[in-house]
Amino acid sequence: MTDLLPFVADLPLVDHHCHGVVTRDVARADFEGMLTEADAPSPLGTSLFDSLIGLAVRARCAPVLGLPKHAPADAYLERRAELGAAEVARRFLRATGTTDFLLDGGFLPDALTTTPECAARAGARAHDVVRLEQVAESVIRGTTADGFAAAFADELGKRAATAAGFKSIAAYRVGLELAGERPSPPEVAAAAGRWLRSGNPRLADEVLHRHLVFTGLDLGLPVQFHVGYGDSDVDLHRCDPLLLTGLLRATRDRGVPILLLHNYPFHRNAAYLAQVFEHVFVDAGLITHNAGFRAPAVLAELLEIAPFGKVLFSTDAFGLAELYHLGTALFRQGLSDFVRAALDADAVSEGDAIRLCASVGHENAQRIYRLEHV
Repeated sequence: MTDLLPFVADLPLVDHHCHGVVTRDVARADFEGMLTEADAPSPLGTSLFDSLIGLAVRARCAPVLGLPKHAPADAYLERRAELGAAEVARRFLRATGTTDFLLDGGFLPDALTTTPECAARAGARAHDVVRLEQVAESVIRGTTADGFAAAFADELGKRAATAAGFKSIAAYRVGLELAGERPSPPEVAAAAGRWLRSGNPRLADEVLHRHLVFTGLDLGLPVQFHVGYGDSDVDLHRCDPLLLTGLLRATRDRGVPILLLHNYPFHRNAAYLAQVFEHVFVDAGLITHNAGFRAPAVLAELLEIAPFGKVLFSTDAFGLAELYHLGTALFRQGLSDFVRAALDADAVSEGDAIRLCASVGHENAQRIYRLEHV
């Protein structure tokens, strides 16, 4: 681990995709469960502390709690319990150097801090990102097939008034091979009818997922897509961002940013899309904390062809406050290592390096989400 370049160490960050923090103390099994995208740690495996993310917790998080680096897992968890959930969250969130958090509160909202609670613990600003599918699933219960489109548009418009952006989880439900054409009203009504007749509260219909995205784009707010790596609910082979190419072609003249989140192991494909489509932006997101000390290699691969003006920072931290700290620290390490290599190769001036790091760290997100006007 090399020392951070000073202008990267002090770089303000905007975390453009994250979730809340657990509000209760957690036992070891729960803690390890939140270190993985698996449904639960394997009884046939070993501790999640014996993985790169677990080693990163002991190396990078232990000092924030007043422990030596590489403190044993039992000592780490004992110290965490001693401090309590609120103090642990406060320490890690405030150690990130993040000025703004954009929170998707659509997953397990009752178990996590709200957007205002996150802001209070972090001593920073926090903004809502509205999950499109959550809105649709709340609306369908009180409408008809023919009335669904209007009811969804009305409710989403209300939510947009205080939101920074929208998010689609089509990748989890139908994959990313969404057609480029906007569904017609009869197609939407027919799909809503199928959904209502199924009795399933969970939306999983390509026509309707596509309709949600186009309705979000109508409102002019940035639209995020989960891409690539996630929990066992995704069929990863259907989560390659190249599958979105038709939709990206069809939406490029709208001037509304589309954000590809996480992207691993398809991060190079996502970087290509960010290069060739003017409205597409990318991050490394979820993989950053999961990959531990190898995260800088993934960020370097993302930056091979993605312009600096198209790359954003996110942690996709969920539940454990440690994940905010790890995502931030490992992102800073990766950005610093990448830029240091460019400086050593005389591929960039120091002035340009400072300017480009600011773009990735916060300026791109401030521009795209219009945070400077909030």
